[in-house]
Amino acid sequence: MEINVLNSTEHKEAEILIVGLSRHPENAEGWKELEKRFDGRLAEWIKAGLSFDSNSLSIYPTLTGNIPRVLFVGIGDRKKLTADELRRSFGIAGKQLVKEKIRHAAIYTASFENEKVTGEQVAHAAAEGIQMGAYRFADYKTNSNEVDHRLESLSFLTDQSADAIRQAAFVGTVHAEAVNEARTLVNMPANILTATAMADYAQDLGETYGFETEILGRSEIEELGMGALLAVNQGSVEEPRLIVMKYKATDNFDAPLALVGKGITFDTGGYSLKPKDGIVGMKGDMGGAAAVLGAMRIIGELKPAKDVVAVIASTDNMVSGDAFKPDDVITSMSGKTIEILNTDAEGRLVLADAVTYAKQLGASQVVDVATLTGGVIVALGKDKTGALTNDDAFYSKLVDVSKQTGEFVWQLPLTENDKKRLRKSDVADLNNSPGRDGHMIFGGGFVGEFVGDTPWIHLDIAGTSHADGAHDLGPQGGTGAMVRTLALFAEKLGEDK
Repeated sequence: MEINVLNSTEHKEAEILIVGLSRHPENAEGWKELEKRFDGRLAEWIKAGLSFDSNSLSIYPTLTGNIPRVLFVGIGDRKKLTADELRRSFGIAGKQLVKEKIRHAAIYTASFENEKVTGEQVAHAAAEGIQMGAYRFADYKTNSNEVDHRLESLSFLTDQSADAIRQAAFVGTVHAEAVNEARTLVNMPANILTATAMADYAQDLGETYGFETEILGRSEIEELGMGALLAVNQGSVEEPRLIVMKYKATDNFDAPLALVGKGITFDTGGYSLKPKDGIVGMKGDMGGAAAVLGAMRIIGELKPAKDVVAVIASTDNMVSGDAFKPDDVITSMSGKTIEILNTDAEGRLVLADAVTYAKQLGASQVVDVATLTGGVIVALGKDKTGALTNDDAFYSKLVDVSKQTGEFVWQLPLTENDKKRLRKSDVADLNNSPGRDGHMIFGGGFVGEFVGDTPWIHLDIAGTSHADGAHDLGPQGGTGAMVRTLALFAEKLGEDK
């Protein structure tokens, strides 16, 4: 998308001008300039019912200048407006732009600013929110002849530094495009997005951004002794893949951050078969892999100072005569043996081998992300990502970042008693499913058994990876949860070096 930055008094041909409308707008910077655009009628329209309530939208004609219409976005009390609220307001505006089939839009930047929200933050939130809000999945229907109208340019009318505004909008655009690509991956059916297809996508991503990329197939996975990943793959006709991408910010690739994603392209539950209502939608069980791939796209574009390695273990979990079963005992890459009590607790198995491999690659910090348990939804609802950690200082840095991206993360406890239950087995070192109680904790805690003392965060996005209905920043379906948080986290860790 083309980004333009123009002086607030310049006229740029666009189809619509986006203006923030708050209480007492006459006190806002640039009010007189706005009044000129509407030939002095703006105050009259407000008295007649033009709403400044948060997230309300109104379209009016302009009476002077080259831009024929204005989209007023209600922002309530300007003094209390936050960057996250602004992002969501722009998401709603983005949906309206799609309805109006707008290709070229302009934003009157000053109308959204306050003492805490700068022009640069407005530019970032606008580019990010509008494109996330406007996202639509290109489905597989054959009966639609509708022309796809996408926003082609966004102009910022401002008196501030053009370079700073343009850079902020560029970063927002990068974030939005990566989130939207992750959403598309989650929305794709499993017969199209196989483990092999996901690996091909990663290979292309690596070539685009110069990552050192390695795709391991079944024979290489067998040589590494990844018995946990192979067990999950046993029932499938599709080959498993271990996807590895290295972003080298330093020549030495020194102590990289590992982003580890669960890439289960479809989950039947195996012999612990899911019910018919629960199995629909399991094409999205690779949401953790999508989050990692989206984050790597941002990292490739913005080039933080932190070395990063992405590791994704990908397969489907199917039922067949060869599939693994409850009561099986398998041996992970780490050498630890695992008693299988539940074949539907497969995500933690593939993550166990993936984090083990990440540590062998020299990872000094590990963040794994996965649509791991229904238990996190029971505990926290669908709007919160659950977290576990073995390092509170490391985790606090991620929480600070998540507040900037507006992605709510909440830590659950992992106690010694929880670990004892994971280690309780008459025949193996670990069991993969101690019980229904504390399900999210046991799922993440199982992965933690393979991390050791390495600073580690587990993110369970089973609730946040998919939206049951349309929301401010997008439609029903994949959300791209944690893409922006993971990428910004890598950036902040690079700044701390």
